Amino acid sequence: MKRRGTPEADLQRSVVIALRFALPKTAIIHHCANEVTEPGPRGAKRQAILVGMGVHPGFADLIVLCDGRVLFLELKSLKGRLSPDQEAFRDAVLAQGHGWALLRSLDDTLGALADHGFTTRVVQPDAAQRAIRPARRAAP
Repeated sequence: MKRRGTPEADLQRSVVIALRFALPKTAIIHHCANEVTEPGPRGAKRQAILVGMGVHPGFADLIVLCDGRVLFLELKSLKGRLSPDQEAFRDAVLAQGHGWALLRSLDDTLGALADHGFTTRVVQPDAAQRAIRPARRAAP
């Protein structure tokens, strides 16, 4: 049996690892499974139970809480599109003054943290290179 590709799940695992590395140890990184993928009446019944328990349509894949900041992260493959529920959730979050970012690659992760004012433990590549390699002197 061939395994079906899961680009968004693979990206999410990588992003969680990067966030745990980059953010302070006190940061909370959480994923809330908010939909049932089981088809048929059994899946529909389970989804209805979850909605009754407070599952919100379009809720972001990850939420990051750190140093008084809140950032919702939606992960999509390169070709993935936001659903109408996800767009409505994004708009509601932004209207309340929280951060929201769409990630399509691991590189987007550090950019989103910087864009939303999160302090990271990661040294920027340019600064790291300067620390390792002293500046060259100009030839006389």
